[in-house]
Amino acid sequence: MRLLILLSLLFLSVSGLGIGRTQSSAVKGRLMCNDVPAVGVKVKLYDDDRGIDADDLMADGKTNGNGDFDLKGYTSEFTPIDPKLNIYHDCEDGIKPCQRKFTILIPDSYITQGEKPKKTYDAGQIQLAGAFPGESRDCIN
Repeated sequence: MRLLILLSLLFLSVSGLGIGRTQSSAVKGRLMCNDVPAVGVKVKLYDDDRGIDADDLMADGKTNGNGDFDLKGYTSEFTPIDPKLNIYHDCEDGIKPCQRKFTILIPDSYITQGEKPKKTYDAGQIQLAGAFPGESRDCIN
């Protein structure tokens, strides 16, 4: 049991140093709120570390005047990365505290070896007014 704990701690400390294979991913799309471009919506591309350690932020940004976003990023991991897009918004939210948050998982086929992604996952046009599976609230995004 001690060996397993030591190996886990070693893995966590080494992965935090950026040691491993450099891998990248990219995602683009358009966000709408009731058929109007959702301007200034925060979007973040992460490597989802599935609870092993903190997710690695690969890129972040905000939607432009047309509601469009385009993120590209990379990180180093020993195992294949698990890219995901987090979207933080206030569409149809009234005066509730914090922002609505939901996640889109990016397929493994959009992972590239190296710092520059070779292809971009197109999330398409997303209508933010509806409810999303797994949606939550986030106050410190």
